[in-house]
Amino acid sequence: MYYNKDVFIQSQALTKKEGNVFMIIDFHTHTFPSKISKKVVDKLGQASASMPHTDGSVEGLLKSMEKSGVDKSINLPVMTSAEQVEKVNSSFMKSMEEYESHGIITFGGMHPEYTNYKEELQRIKNNGMKGVKLHPAYQNVDLDDIRMMRIIDKASELGLIVTIHAGIDIGIYDKNYSSVEQILKVINEVHPEKFVLAHMGNWADWKDVEYYLAGAPVWMDTAFTYGKIEPYPDSTPTPYTCVLADDDLVRLTRKHGVDKVLFATDSPWQDQKDYIDRMTKMDFTDEEKKMILGENAMHFLNLK
Repeated sequence: MYYNKDVFIQSQALTKKEGNVFMIIDFHTHTFPSKISKKVVDKLGQASASMPHTDGSVEGLLKSMEKSGVDKSINLPVMTSAEQVEKVNSSFMKSMEEYESHGIITFGGMHPEYTNYKEELQRIKNNGMKGVKLHPAYQNVDLDDIRMMRIIDKASELGLIVTIHAGIDIGIYDKNYSSVEQILKVINEVHPEKFVLAHMGNWADWKDVEYYLAGAPVWMDTAFTYGKIEPYPDSTPTPYTCVLADDDLVRLTRKHGVDKVLFATDSPWQDQKDYIDRMTKMDFTDEEKKMILGENAMHFLNLK
């Protein structure tokens, strides 16, 4: 489903040209089973003191995509236990064709304590999934732990994209399980070929990202890095409520390389329409906006 963005994005930041059609891809979203999605996002919203913008279901994501003009969303499952791995991956594999017909591309998930990781990564590859998600904070394992690094190494060998939560998690802020230092160790020792650092390299540690990681052979996504964090009602504020200022995001993107930055929202934790509107108002050129909003992801995912 292609949209004319002159219809969906009413912003003077984009040059208005007749027939200007391009694809918008959100590289970082999450969904949960419809029966429990509202309960899950409310619990996570309370813990992170941030308000969700959908009910967390597939249906909620599709409504958001229609409202915002997002053509494709990448769904990233987070495995919080090794026991979930096969069951959750199998469930998404069964639904892949239906999801993709509506514009949702699902990655697989992996947990560092899952022992048959090589076989499961091969199954993910064989079933046509393009990548896997790792979340060191929710999995309570440091990124440079050997269990994490061997998963990244095998996934890279298979040509799979590996997306990691990078930096502090707003709901688990006692420790940075995927620090800039740990990321550099993985890059230097594993040399992953398709490595995506969510949250522009390291959430809440963007000064070190700009100094140490900008220009590294990795991709970064923009999930939950700019705009407003709407507080969850009656929740206890966390110490981390920072986001990047627009000018800082533009500078970091250009320093890293515009061709290695992927538009992402972390839906349901940020609103897709608001994120697109804000992106189009930033001081990027029209060509840079097209690259970030979709063209980079199209090439990276090898989409026709």
